[in-house]
Amino acid sequence: MAVSDVKAVFITADTVALDADGISAAAAVGEDAALVIEGALASGGSCTFNAGRIVTILSAGDDSGISFTVTGTDVNSDSQTESITGANAGTATGSKYFLTISGISAVGDPAGNVSAGVNASAGNVIFAGRSRLKGVFTVNSATAGTVSFTNTSPAGTALMKLGTVASATVSRDVTVPDEGVVFSEGVYVQYTVATFTNMTAYHA
Repeated sequence: MAVSDVKAVFITADTVALDADGISAAAAVGEDAALVIEGALASGGSCTFNAGRIVTILSAGDDSGISFTVTGTDVNSDSQTESITGANAGTATGSKYFLTISGISAVGDPAGNVSAGVNASAGNVIFAGRSRLKGVFTVNSATAGTVSFTNTSPAGTALMKLGTVASATVSRDVTVPDEGVVFSEGVYVQYTVATFTNMTAYHA
């Protein structure tokens, strides 16, 4: 009797909105000092998100000549760091997706108050190794969007995209033809928060 090698992965979409100071509230930060992780998204001096999230650093002064080092874990729960160059009286945005944040430190002397948060992009992992995406069942939300299936990480190259519709009563059931889409370095998903409710992805 033939046995299917297709595996199903269930993902609940993150619904936490963009929050510019959700990690660390605006405050003065000393030279080469750590930001205090005590925002609305933090607990006990760290952050654990429902999905991978991109970190933003909001500077009141000109911090374009310094950087901020973010430490935590990625969507695979592996250790991850990122250096984000500061902005001049504005927001600097990272590119890596963090599942947890254990610390953020200035590398240099910030010119004014600094806060840290997340933008509205979220990411997750379906399978961390080589695999073929065979199909996707998605339950929509009240907001339409695009779900990108990416190689290597949520920030990687999109090899397949799926549009969602603005209706919480509608679902989408997509079967990929032939042998599916090959993801050589892992199957990941990237989306804007709250643009679907949940998803079941099938891979082999």
